[in-house]
Amino acid sequence: MAKALVIFLHGVGSNGDDLAVLGQHWASLLPDVAFASPNAPYPFEHGMGYQWFSLNGVTVENRPARVREARAAFDATLQQLMAQHGFADAWDNVILVGFSQGSIMALDALASGRHPLAGVVAFSGRLAFDGPLTPQPLTPALLIHGHADGVIPWTESESAALRLKSAGVTLETRFEPATGHTISSQGAMQAAAFIAQCLQD
Repeated sequence: MAKALVIFLHGVGSNGDDLAVLGQHWASLLPDVAFASPNAPYPFEHGMGYQWFSLNGVTVENRPARVREARAAFDATLQQLMAQHGFADAWDNVILVGFSQGSIMALDALASGRHPLAGVVAFSGRLAFDGPLTPQPLTPALLIHGHADGVIPWTESESAALRLKSAGVTLETRFEPATGHTISSQGAMQAAAFIAQCLQD
């Protein structure tokens, strides 16, 4: 029986298979952990794949509202996976690992404090949250971003880290000079070590 569940949250226009490979790489490093990598609930509007929220007409100003509107379907996806893996309502045994739009949803869950998660890892994300941050006091986070990211600037993770730290989140960051909008092998290894530490604390 696994003692924790890692849920991968893919980027826009992708699918659950995209990040499932991370779970395969981490299986030997995290032997007591179950992994789930769902498809986002909505079909991507501009091609194959799925999305957590629509990018049509999205702006800096309206993005937080888009994320709030996506919360119900996002939380339902998580709860279904938790029940399937024997972790119904056991939020303190769940770690979210997001990439890009998946990281936006993961950081929103962290900032809102909706669930007492065991941890959050956000690759190449941003914090699209326009209200006061009310995080759970015991949920740590790791933000990883490449300086060469041409899709979401690395400064988004930098500003997210400052806001989350000021709200009391125990937080680590990793900024990689040569990494673009992707997950590097070094970043993946640090994330696995972070998850292992979350489960020991």
